Amino acid sequence: MSDSRLRIGVLAGEASGDILGARLLIELRKLYPELIVEGIGGPLMEAQGLSSLFPMDRLSVIGLVEPLKRLPELLRIRGTVYEHFRRSPPDVFLGIDSPDFTLHLEQKLKRLGIPTAHLVSPTVWAWRSWRIRKIKRAVDLMLCLFPFELPVYARHGVAAEFVGHPLADEMRRTQDRAGARAALGLSPDSTVLALLPGSRSGEVARLLPHFLETVQVLREQHPRLEVLLPAASAQRRRQIDEVLATLPDTDVHVLDGDARLAMTAADAVLLASGTATLEAALLQRPMVVAYRMSPLSFTIMYSLATTAYVSLPNILLDRPVVPEFFQGDVCADTLAPAVSALLAGGARAEEQREAFASLHASLSLNYAERAANALLALIGRERKYDV
Repeated sequence: MSDSRLRIGVLAGEASGDILGARLLIELRKLYPELIVEGIGGPLMEAQGLSSLFPMDRLSVIGLVEPLKRLPELLRIRGTVYEHFRRSPPDVFLGIDSPDFTLHLEQKLKRLGIPTAHLVSPTVWAWRSWRIRKIKRAVDLMLCLFPFELPVYARHGVAAEFVGHPLADEMRRTQDRAGARAALGLSPDSTVLALLPGSRSGEVARLLPHFLETVQVLREQHPRLEVLLPAASAQRRRQIDEVLATLPDTDVHVLDGDARLAMTAADAVLLASGTATLEAALLQRPMVVAYRMSPLSFTIMYSLATTAYVSLPNILLDRPVVPEFFQGDVCADTLAPAVSALLAGGARAEEQREAFASLHASLSLNYAERAANALLALIGRERKYDV
């Protein structure tokens, strides 16, 4: 581009959004060396020139009660950001994930005539599909990480573009399993299972005991089984240690973090439904997915769900390649046979690996370049700012 003067507004409320935003800013700055970026983001985006109006961690709230306690502060922050851009409109505003916070802001900025885009589609394809109406009012362009999201927006007349997934760009198509095992001190000839019971306290409490019971059954069929159990945080490490203390005969290798290394070293993975399933698929590791929640939460979630599958690999592939077990079916009697078949190799494991290789190729599209090009096309629309 000959004109290097470009000013964008951006808002990310979580570390994952900061990563996505930083990669996009790097790409945009190649074309606009004097890029001006304002809004809210974390250290990675700040390193790419973002002038953050507030610390990003002020937006990073989870749960049901904490956001309510912080509501006055959150509303004040959102109002301040709006006023900033109302007085000094950017060429485009990009909200990154955090839809409960960003969509309202995007809607108000769009009313001013400011082009708005949103990166990372809310899961309207899975539940709470009525949110698509608010999205249509709030954004001119939705940047999607998954291809199956496009038809949802097309049906509702919302412009959307599939930009690929940055994780697929980051991860190599082939993984060094021998190197991962050496780094973890494991024998190259061992049979290795990775357990990922989730990053939240409730997930670990509901899943880990059943995962460990499954390990005890599996050891009868796989005597040389090595089990890796990465803890997502220091809090989860303490929780895992407390559970293991009640099962003194359970031999597992507990790791502080290193979930990707553990999955790379593994022959198979038993894990909670969530984003880790995509990472396991991109590592081409055969997996079994499980999830348990409170009966009331499950009833509500089930009534709102609009997809035939729950795990991301199955949703992306649109077929049940990965075994999924939920609620009362999460027990050693059901999990052990499914995991054992994968540990043994053979047709089931190979079917998953082949499907995951195809999935990786479909998602690795140079996310940052495609997202930057989509934003630039949107900016090309002439808008009059009614400030």
